[in-house]
Amino acid sequence: MREIDLAYRTLYAELCQRSLDGAFEADFPIAGRFVTVPVNGRAYWYFDLPGPDGVKRRYVGPKHDAQVTDCVERFQTIKGDLKARRKLVSTLVREAGLPAPERFSGDVVRALSEAGLFRLRGVLVGTVAFQCYPGILGVRLPNAALQTGDADFAQFHSVSAAVDDSLPPMLDVLRSVDATFRDLPHQADGRRSTKFRNAKGYEVEFLTPNRGSADHDGKPAGMPALGGAAAHPLRFLDFLIHEPVRAVLLYGGGVNVVVPAPERFAVHKLIVASRRRDDPLGRLKRDKDALQAAVLGQALAMTRRARDLATAYAEAWGRGPAWRQALREGLTFVPTKARTGLVAGIVDGLMEIGEDPKEFGFDASGKPRL
Repeated sequence: MREIDLAYRTLYAELCQRSLDGAFEADFPIAGRFVTVPVNGRAYWYFDLPGPDGVKRRYVGPKHDAQVTDCVERFQTIKGDLKARRKLVSTLVREAGLPAPERFSGDVVRALSEAGLFRLRGVLVGTVAFQCYPGILGVRLPNAALQTGDADFAQFHSVSAAVDDSLPPMLDVLRSVDATFRDLPHQADGRRSTKFRNAKGYEVEFLTPNRGSADHDGKPAGMPALGGAAAHPLRFLDFLIHEPVRAVLLYGGGVNVVVPAPERFAVHKLIVASRRRDDPLGRLKRDKDALQAAVLGQALAMTRRARDLATAYAEAWGRGPAWRQALREGLTFVPTKARTGLVAGIVDGLMEIGEDPKEFGFDASGKPRL
């Protein structure tokens, strides 16, 4: 694991902005105009496009998101530069050694991005999201932590209900990539689908946080913005997708995406590792969770972001006994050598932010009390 050159980190940041510009140009024709709409005391950007049936209004994003507002203000001057962005992607993959998704995952994420999923505040989660962190942090990560065979996306139900906009029919979007995609009826409610699968077994799943009653566990939630798809509710997911960050998937001309903050991803992986089933598939996923938590935590420490990691860890620790037990158990699944680096990053970060590591499950020597 080592940092990439500053020049490549600068190129990645430039590609992020230019990919967002490109997404804006595709989503919002010049004939329309941007307007601000107050919702619950906060301002949001919407786009009004006149047509034969009147003005159609589409959700854009929160006005306090500086990148979105910058694109709105520069909208009239944004020009298509797909060819140039493809060269940037090629440079970052071939020369900087940053990871690119395998082709099918890239096509799936691009189709959903172009359909408007990230504009509607969806979040890419799972290993495809993890593939964005080397670019965000400017660190090469082990290839073993980057492999995947599916794509997962999440959205808060409150957001899905509030944006007053929707993707096209989800099955149509996915079949534009592969005509063999079909929706899988949810086990708890066959009228709804949270997961889609193609003939080769590639799966796309939609998730949403469960912060309410245990009665909602395992029951699909209707998501008005997801083009007819429902979402499977999960505990702890609200922690993961709170305050996500913009990134670019290094595919084609760069796919503009939204992913969890890397420090939250690392801590969340410790939690979910503790909740995997103890069968061969569960153990395999658990090992991958632990590996991703370890390498991402070490990368955060290497890039002088240990305080971010520690802040996320402290927040999770403070959410109650179930969270603390999950964190403790998650650390036990991290291989000893990797755990040493991860724990050192958390402990150093806790001390940086003025916290006593002993209050967060570590002994006087900085080792976790497992």
